[in-house]
Amino acid sequence: MSLAAFIADQRTSHQVPHAVTCRALEVSQSWFYKWHDRPPTPRQQRRDELDAAVKKAFTESRELHGSPRIHADLREAGWTVGEKTVADSMKRQSLVARAKKRRKNTTRPDKRAIPFADLVNRDFTAEAPNCRWVGDMTEIPTDEGKLYLSTAIDLFSRRLLGYATSPHPDAVLAADTIKMAVAARGGVVAGVVFHTDRGSTYTAHDFTELCRDLKITQSMGRVGSCFDNAAAESFFSTLEHEVLSRHHFTTRDEAKRVIIDWVVDFYNCRRRHSSCGMKSPIDYENSAMLEAA
Repeated sequence: MSLAAFIADQRTSHQVPHAVTCRALEVSQSWFYKWHDRPPTPRQQRRDELDAAVKKAFTESRELHGSPRIHADLREAGWTVGEKTVADSMKRQSLVARAKKRRKNTTRPDKRAIPFADLVNRDFTAEAPNCRWVGDMTEIPTDEGKLYLSTAIDLFSRRLLGYATSPHPDAVLAADTIKMAVAARGGVVAGVVFHTDRGSTYTAHDFTELCRDLKITQSMGRVGSCFDNAAAESFFSTLEHEVLSRHHFTTRDEAKRVIIDWVVDFYNCRRRHSSCGMKSPIDYENSAMLEAA
């Protein structure tokens, strides 16, 4: 901060008159007013415009994006600016995204069930849509009791294809999720690999029969290893960071509304993913379709 800017800040932030600050710093008031009344330099004007653009992008991201994603937003909007400059602007304006928390594991394996082979082997990539999906469940606290969220994510774009909620983390919830994911892909997903943990919901007879009927191949990681289903874990970490840590839910319906709004309006359509070249899942899929055409 320059000396003149410091003097101005003393009045704005601490109600200290200019005359007092100028006398304490042994500078003339005429010098200060000359500086104060002059038009901003091109450099100052660009910095002010950049700060405004950064703050606008941060607000539109629901105050969730850090400097890499804000940088991508500005580049897409036509700005020629480096990521470090964006980071400096965010620091200058005290724009900080919240740190992530580690989520609690809710897996309950059925020791009597025969698990499926691991067909993913920690390779959470896919060359095209409907090659590999991952799924998992997590619990969401509300004043009414726990609400469970089940997911099905396409590894090609990280798009959340299927999601369902219920007070019970059972095979019915998992089945509703798969049915929604299949519907999102037009009803035909034969050959897709659906990778999960070894929870009893995914080894239940009704769920495995549904997968067989839809020609979905099940895959499972090891018990107690979050790394074997890291992509699904990553989604729930994002959910915790961007939604759950910012809300206290009175009812299950309230939790469901907030989460679905975040998924539909933000996560699938606007949230930039590093694995998708800083595009949203739907934008990434649309770009891939155009390139393939």
